[in-house]
Amino acid sequence: MNHRQTENMTDSEQFEAERLSLRGLLEEPIFDKAHVLSGYDQMDSQVTWCLPWDEVLSRPDSLVGVVVYTRPDALSGAALALKSLLARGASAVIVDGTAPSSTVWPKALPAVELAFPVGFTVLNKLLAERALTQEAHVMRYGVMVHQSLAALLHRGAGVPMLVREVSSLTSRPALALDVRGRLIVQSGLPAEDSEATAALVQSLTAALPSRTEEEVLHAHEVHVLELPPAHSNSVSVTAVASAMHLAGRHEGWVVVLTLAGKPRRHDIAQYKVVVEQAGSIIGAEMLRQRSVDEAEERAKGDFVQALVHGNFASDLDLKTRAELHEIDLDLDYIVFVAPGLVDRTGPHPGASMVRLARYAAGVLPQVDVASHVTVIGDFLIVVRSLRSESQDEIDDYANAMSFDLEKRLGQRIPVTHGRRSHGAKNIAASYRDARIALGIAARLELSGSVSYRDLRGFGVLAVAAESDESRRLIDDILGPLRGLGGPPDFEKILFAYLAEAGNINAAARKLGLHRNTMISKLDRISRSMGLDIKQAENQFTIWLALRLDLLATVRAGVDRETRNT
Repeated sequence: MNHRQTENMTDSEQFEAERLSLRGLLEEPIFDKAHVLSGYDQMDSQVTWCLPWDEVLSRPDSLVGVVVYTRPDALSGAALALKSLLARGASAVIVDGTAPSSTVWPKALPAVELAFPVGFTVLNKLLAERALTQEAHVMRYGVMVHQSLAALLHRGAGVPMLVREVSSLTSRPALALDVRGRLIVQSGLPAEDSEATAALVQSLTAALPSRTEEEVLHAHEVHVLELPPAHSNSVSVTAVASAMHLAGRHEGWVVVLTLAGKPRRHDIAQYKVVVEQAGSIIGAEMLRQRSVDEAEERAKGDFVQALVHGNFASDLDLKTRAELHEIDLDLDYIVFVAPGLVDRTGPHPGASMVRLARYAAGVLPQVDVASHVTVIGDFLIVVRSLRSESQDEIDDYANAMSFDLEKRLGQRIPVTHGRRSHGAKNIAASYRDARIALGIAARLELSGSVSYRDLRGFGVLAVAAESDESRRLIDDILGPLRGLGGPPDFEKILFAYLAEAGNINAAARKLGLHRNTMISKLDRISRSMGLDIKQAENQFTIWLALRLDLLATVRAGVDRETRNT
């Protein structure tokens, strides 16, 4: 094939021409008058390298894409060796001369008998040159794709335009998914068939690798997925997907789809190059847009903080700022609070917290529900409007937010919420309840949806917690333990022991302690307090003192936060 012929080819045709298959190899002059002995239906298998028979048999490596060179005399009694080559994925066996007639060739293993000897060096050089040619073309094509997408990015094209370009480059439907597998934008799929698109996205999300963000970030390979038919009237779909990642974060996936028929091998090679290049370019645009959104979110966050603290000079001040941020003051709202638990030593912990809050607010999206986020200290705050009077709506969202955060942060996360508030003016009361509930839930190691109303015992104690009698009880019971008399982890010991109804073995298992260690700690606590903790009456008194102290501590912390804003 001459240079002029190559110039007139499309990119797809060049992939086919420069990808060396076994059929293409047999067209080379050194295979003139060669005979195919077996594997007639495997002629389109790709070949990339050549290895000698002795070296192949001495090592157990994969032989995918490898042509095995052998002299005829090595094939005597080689039936098991040939089966091994087939099992290891060898592309073909090239016999440098006339093969023994007694050789039994596995049906699926291509075997070619040369009409005249050529030697290993000549065959190896031929394959090496063709492999280098293919790699060079892939690099050239990758640069072309990158330049095409980068030019659009620099002209300010958004994600929809970039995905449209991916579809144009491949002549196939393309789409972008976020980190949760939700469709961001698509190009090339029928717009009127939204149900079929939703089913396709669901199937694709289930097939994509389920890994942590760090694993996806460091996995630069492209995935070729065979998706089953969505329904009886549809056909199977081939998806070529690459992770979108930039600046240390996994942004989602860019995918090219073949909706009918199995794509050719060279088509898949082309799609791999496109999605790999598009992953970085579209990830950059998503990161830019996210930065803009986060800047707007931080500006709105100041107003949301004023909402949850009730810090407005007047009703007019509240109304004016709400209109600026397009927040409806007349809806029913509820406040959700969760611990952030991000790495505070990172370069931008504040930005990470805002990003985490926005991520958490995005669970269970509804078109008629508004979510406003902010960060206060180490806490994520979501102010969410309500569509109905149902408690299930609140619990479903809190549980979904908790599940997402636990999956992202790798530990148990409670999501607490306060009372329902009608109108934005009453949001502060909902926030106070949620913050108090979070302090209690964190100490009791709860997770999932937790409301202040669920903690009924603490609700009853709320009035008593501020009395002189409760403070004296706390000082009398817990004061000696906070001196030199009690172990440093006495609160954890007591909470576990009382939660297990005085069962020493169960409490020890819960804390990961030996039973004897647990008994020793409890004896030390009893001596310090001057109370036998094994007696039921004393257990109730200690239980009451612990809860009054916890409630008073959490409420005092919320009050300090409010005063300092």
